[in-house]
Amino acid sequence: MIQTRQLLDSVTNESVLSSEAVAMALDALSACETAVTACAAGMLAQKDADELRASIGRDMDCADVTAATRRILTRRSGHDPALLTAQVEACLIACRRSHDLCAEHARHHEHCRLCAEATGRAADACRDVLGAIRA
Repeated sequence: MIQTRQLLDSVTNESVLSSEAVAMALDALSACETAVTACAAGMLAQKDADELRASIGRDMDCADVTAATRRILTRRSGHDPALLTAQVEACLIACRRSHDLCAEHARHHEHCRLCAEATGRAADACRDVLGAIRA
């Protein structure tokens, strides 16, 4: 398995973000994407899936937004900081919204508890990236 930071260090680019900051964000977003996808599948398998519809939708949205954000961060292109900022802000919103709903179900569904933890870490990573962009 390729280590994220090693891979980023091997690529020359003009990013305002350090390899370490990007690698930490990419790893958190990857874990988040996996967690929200698994959580949505877990909720679909529940007898009360209809009651979980909003959470399922937010998890699926979060998976798509984190995937797009990971791809943009991986390219580390510093050519359009406004786009990068907007994408990371959208990811932060998606992670927070998924986190909030999954946290409500965490006592009843283990996958929601794990998802809430992963989306919380991803939201923190997004905040760190935004702070580095704005610094």
